[in-house]
Amino acid sequence: MNTTELKGNWEQQKGKLKQKFAALTDNDLMFAIGKKEEMFGRLQKKLGKSKEELYKIVSEL
Repeated sequence: MNTTELKGNWEQQKGKLKQKFAALTDNDLMFAIGKKEEMFGRLQKKLGKSKEELYKIVSEL
């Protein structure tokens, strides 16, 4: 998954992630260009999932 894919429909994906993981907040899902890895790091820490698991979850949305 590249930044363009993630950025393209991020608002929709963000809503789906918040439905799937109720503990996530808007701050957890704040996406800025060049900060994708930082955001995934926050999600990893909060959800206790590996980076690969998170990429798979987001790509399946």
